[in-house]
Amino acid sequence: MIKFLKNIVVFLLITVIIGEIVVRVTHAVTDIPQRTIDDSGIQKYFPNQDGYWKGGDHQWVVNELGWPGELPDSNDNLINIIGDSYIENFMNPNECHQSTFLKENMKDYNFMEAARSGVSLIEAMEISKQTDTLNPKHTLIYVNNNDFLESIVEVKSLSDITQVNLTNNEIVFGKMKAPGAKKVLYTWKLLYYFYNRFPIGGNKKKKKKDALETTSKKDAERKTEHDDNILKLINYIKANYTISNKTLVFHPNSDHMIIDMCLNSGFNVIVLDSSNDSKDWTFGYDTHWTCYGHEKVAEQVSKNLLSNKSISLSN
Repeated sequence: MIKFLKNIVVFLLITVIIGEIVVRVTHAVTDIPQRTIDDSGIQKYFPNQDGYWKGGDHQWVVNELGWPGELPDSNDNLINIIGDSYIENFMNPNECHQSTFLKENMKDYNFMEAARSGVSLIEAMEISKQTDTLNPKHTLIYVNNNDFLESIVEVKSLSDITQVNLTNNEIVFGKMKAPGAKKVLYTWKLLYYFYNRFPIGGNKKKKKKDALETTSKKDAERKTEHDDNILKLINYIKANYTISNKTLVFHPNSDHMIIDMCLNSGFNVIVLDSSNDSKDWTFGYDTHWTCYGHEKVAEQVSKNLLSNKSISLSN
């Protein structure tokens, strides 16, 4: 009996080792970069990491500043790009990042991205404090409806996302959830594979609402107190951050009420529009932008930056 149990254990160990090798070689799961929290409370990635997206078709990189993507060759005529997973853009190769396409359209400028999945608007503003030290000509902050709502403690307290408590006028920095367990999960590829294939109790991962949700539906579901809190958030940002050298780039089909609030408060705004494009900007299985989508987004942003007299690209 003991010999039989030993054989079972040995067989299981061999199976696990072989399974781990197969998952790694075939890139059956996406490599997940390790995060840290810097002295300013900003969640970013450990510098100089790289890994493969699921399927192994391309690699992602994290630069020496702890942000996904490659750094520009120079900080002269710099334009910073801040955002969440849309700008983090691990699902596309480096040549399909916003910085690359914007550089193609605005060759006299250099572009640097500072992005991470889960970044709220208020954390984007905190990140801009750091990137402003690079003396950029301008900063682009890509946003959707949820980036506003998720910034506000009074709407819904989210411990892993940086928010502002509008009652106390204070920033509540996000904390990483179960970093030890996540490190084991992401390092043990076979376990992560089975976790994705057979999630315990169903898929309980927190998912952002579709950023492309129609305005009419959002208006129907919106509560009056949310509008009030969003306006308070906008006023808080205006009072505590420099906004004159920043532009909010709204995703297609963003809430016009939020856009108008920002415009009326003096924010520079670019509103993306995909309605006249015969080709979809997003993946069929995901709302994130494809390479084509990023190219079209960059075309609209660069055209607006170069033609909009209210946006200054000089210091």
